[in-house]
Order: sequence, then structure tokens, then C-alpha cells
Amino acid sequence: MQCVVRNISREGAAIDVENAAFVPARFRLVMANDSSIVHECEVAWIQKNRIGLSFIDVQGRNSAV
Repeated sequence: MQCVVRNISREGAAIDVENAAFVPARFRLVMANDSSIVHECEVAWIQKNRIGLSFIDVQGRNSAV
């Protein structure tokens, strides 16, 4: 699924999607311009078509701890 990254930080990102109903609670965010940049994410909030993401580390704990 394609999205537009509106902002990004060490802890997470905000993305715009066409239909937020199809976004799973956890997924991988892969940057189109550099597919070596991959973030494990979980949805923190949804407002219409904008979704707030929290990045999680590979052990499944929140990286913002």
C-alpha cells in the first residue's frame, strides 16, 4: 500500500493513506526512495486519512522508551 510520509522522527511518523480502514495495527514502513530504510510500526492514532505511527524495535518494545 502506498502512503505519503508527512513527518518523521526517531520515535515515529505521520502518514497519509487513501483509506485508513485497510491499514493493519502493525506493519513495516519501507521508504520508496531507499528500500533499505525499514521501520517496524504500530498505529498510535487515526484522524480521517492521516495515521500516527510509533516505531517499535525488533524485540517488539516501543523504541521511544
